[in-house]
Formats: sequence, structure tokens, C-alpha cells
Amino acid sequence: MEEKREGRKPCLKCLLRELDERAYMEKLHRYIELLDVDVKAPKGLYEDRLAVCKTCDYLEEGTCQACGCYVELRAAVRKNRCPYKKWRQA
Repeated sequence: MEEKREGRKPCLKCLLRELDERAYMEKLHRYIELLDVDVKAPKGLYEDRLAVCKTCDYLEEGTCQACGCYVELRAAVRKNRCPYKKWRQA
């Protein structure tokens, strides 16, 4: 959790299930934002991948039911592939 609570330092060892939804989403997007440029998919490719995922029957609450990944994380890494080869590659 990013913000300090009652003078205590932020929790650095929380499990995802222990974070509130807003804090989880902030951490997820911060992680994607901080990916090294050599690893990160270009923005256009990332958005194309997510658009494909949004039409896929395996997408459920941000998770790919085919492979178990969080699609926003998988799509953010240039070398990653869709398990059904639905994405175009960089």
C-alpha cells in the first residue's frame, strides 16, 4: 500500500489479495510503466493486444482463462505471446 497509515511505513510485503482494488491497480500500472524500454511492448502494440483480448472468450476479469495470466501484464512485455497466437508480434 503506497500511502502511510497512522505514521507507519507502507507495507512492502503485501500479497495482492491483501491490497485494496485501487492500490492493486496502481501497482500493476506502475509496474508496466517502469518496464525497461528493451522489454516493454510499444504502446501501439500493447493497445492492439488488449483490444484482441477484449474480444476473446477466454478473458475474464482481466485474467486469461487459457493461460492464467493477467492480460495487461502479458501484453506489456514485447516478447510475450498469446497462447492462441491471436496477437501480432513486434
